[in-house]
Amino acid sequence: MAAQPIENYGVIGNMRSIALVSMEGSIDFLCFPNFDSPTVFAALLDNERGGSFCIWAELENQRTKQLYLPDTNILLTRFLSDSGVAEITDFMPILAGKKGAIYAHQIIRMVRVIKGEIQFRMRCAPRFNHARNQHSAHADTDCVHFEPDCASCPRMSLCATIPVSLDGGDAVARFTLKAGETATFIFGESTTDVKILRPKAIENHFQQTSRYWREWIGRSKYSGRWREMVNRSALMLKLLCSQEYGSLIAAPTFGLPERIGGERNWDYRYTWLRDSAFSLYAFMRLGFVEEARAFTNWLRDRLHDDAEHGPLQVMYRINGDQELEEVILENFQGYENSRPVRIGNGASNQLQLDIYGELMDAIYLSNKYGDAISHDDWQRVTGVLKWLSQNWNRPDEGIWEVRGGRRNFLHSRVMCWVAFDRAIRLGNKRSLSGPFAQWREICDAISDDVYANFWDESQKSFVQYQGSNCLDASSLLMPLMRFISPVDPRWLSTMDAIEKTLTEDSLVYRYDTKGNPIDGLQGREGSFTACSFWFIECLARSNQLEKARLLFDKMLGYANHLGLYSEQLGSSGQHLGNFPQAFTHLALISAATYLDRALSGGNNATWH
Repeated sequence: MAAQPIENYGVIGNMRSIALVSMEGSIDFLCFPNFDSPTVFAALLDNERGGSFCIWAELENQRTKQLYLPDTNILLTRFLSDSGVAEITDFMPILAGKKGAIYAHQIIRMVRVIKGEIQFRMRCAPRFNHARNQHSAHADTDCVHFEPDCASCPRMSLCATIPVSLDGGDAVARFTLKAGETATFIFGESTTDVKILRPKAIENHFQQTSRYWREWIGRSKYSGRWREMVNRSALMLKLLCSQEYGSLIAAPTFGLPERIGGERNWDYRYTWLRDSAFSLYAFMRLGFVEEARAFTNWLRDRLHDDAEHGPLQVMYRINGDQELEEVILENFQGYENSRPVRIGNGASNQLQLDIYGELMDAIYLSNKYGDAISHDDWQRVTGVLKWLSQNWNRPDEGIWEVRGGRRNFLHSRVMCWVAFDRAIRLGNKRSLSGPFAQWREICDAISDDVYANFWDESQKSFVQYQGSNCLDASSLLMPLMRFISPVDPRWLSTMDAIEKTLTEDSLVYRYDTKGNPIDGLQGREGSFTACSFWFIECLARSNQLEKARLLFDKMLGYANHLGLYSEQLGSSGQHLGNFPQAFTHLALISAATYLDRALSGGNNATWH
C-alpha cells in the first residue's frame, strides 16, 4: 500500500502530543504520551511495521473530504457516496477544571452516519517504542488493553461503544450504522473507568474541547485580510506548544524527507531557540500574551544552562533537557523508502551563533510588550553577552545546521549584531546597568565586518558566507531584523539577486544545493516555504505591495486542504519535510500582519 502524500493529513492534539489523521480516516502517526516520546503509530514511516488506527467506511465510489470545525482543532473526515454519507470526528479532549485546563490524555473518534446504512471496519494496531517492542492484548467488557513489553512504554487501552475483538495483538471490529447512529472509540492511557463511554460524558468532552479552542482563538487581535489562514496558523502553533513547560516544538514528526528517497530526514520534535523566539513575536502580534509569557519563563530557565559550545544550546527537549543523541531507526523503511530514519538530532551539539540574536530579540520583545526583566535575569543576560563578545566572529554551522563544516556565515554575523543591538535598546529602555559602550563598539565592528567581507560587488549582493559568491535566503531576515533598511540600494539589489537565483515565482530555495553543497549532504531539496513568506514580507517592506500581495495569495494556494504547511514544497508542489512545521506558520503570520497593515495604509514601521 503506497504512502499517503504528506499533505493528505490533518492533525489533532492537546498540547502534549499530536496525532496525524489521513483523509482516509487512518491515524498514521502518534508519539505518546509526549511530543518527543517514542511512536505508538508510525505507518507514515513504515506501513507494514509502524502501526495505525484505521476506520474504513465500506462505500462504493466514495469520495473523502476533511475539514476542521471552524475555530477549533476538532477534525472531521467525511466519506461521501451515492449510497451513503458518514463522518469521523477526531479530537483530543481539553477539559476545564477548577485550576484551569486539564487533560484527559486520549483520542476520541466518533463515527456517525448522516445518510444511508453503512458498514465499517476498524483496526487499532499500536506498535510501541518505534515498533521495536512487542506487546500483548486482552479484552474485557468494553475495552481492549495493550501491554507493551518495555517498562518505559505507556499502557494503552481502546474502549468502544460497539463490540471489539482481538486479532493477535490488534483490536478489530466490523459494525453497521444507520442514519443518525454513532459509534465512539476512545484510545489513550489505560483505564478501567468505562464511564467515559457514556453519551453524556462524550458530549461533555466534545463541547468543552470545542469551547476551549473557540475561546482561545477568539482572543486574537488579528481581524484583517486572510483572517482564516492566520487563525489556522495560530491554532496550529498552539497545538505545538507544551502546556506543561511553555516551550514550542518545531514539528510533531520525524523522518519525513526533504526529498523523496533522500537522506535529509530529521527529527523536529524539539524546541529550537530560533523557532521559539519567532513564535513569541507571532503570539504577541496576535495578542496571545499568556503563550509569550510561558515561553519567556521557559527561556529564563535556559539562561542557567551551559552547553558544550557556549552558554546556550541550539535546541532542547520540551522540558529543557539537553540530551538529544541522534539514532537511526534501522527497522523503519522510511516514508517512500527515504532513509535513514533518525530520532534525536545531532545538530543540538553544533555551534549556531545566530541563536543569541534570536534569544535577545525574544527577551527584548517580552520586555517591550510584557513584564520587565528582573535584576538577576539581566545579570545572566550580560553573562551570555560577555561570552558572545569574545566569540561572535567564530565560524559556525549556521541557521541551516550544515554538516559540511563550519564557515563564517552572514546570517550568524547579522544575528550577533542583533543580540548586542537589542541588549543596548533594552538597557536604555529599562535604565539597566551594563557595558553599553563595549556593546556599541561590537555592533559597529560586526556591521563593518558585514559590509566589508560579505558584500559581492560583482553581483551587487550580500553572500552566504565570507569568501563565497553564493546567495542564501536567510539574508531575507536582514531588513526584518532591522540590520539594514528595506529600501537601502544594497538591500534592493540583494533581493533582486535572490529572486534571480533562488526563486521560482513565489517559491524560494534556501541555497543552491546542487552547485553549492555546503551542507555536506547528497541530493537536492524542495523550496523552503518560510523563505517564501520572508521574501514576500521583504517586498512589502520595500513598498512593492501589489507584487507582495500577489505572491502571498499564490503561496496560500500551496497550503493543504486544511490550511497547513510542511517545511518544503517539491517540484510538483507536493509537501516535503516534517509536517506541520511551526517555522512556516510563523513566517506566514508575520507576512500577513505586515502586508495587511501596509495595504490598509497603516503605520509601516519595521518589526519592533
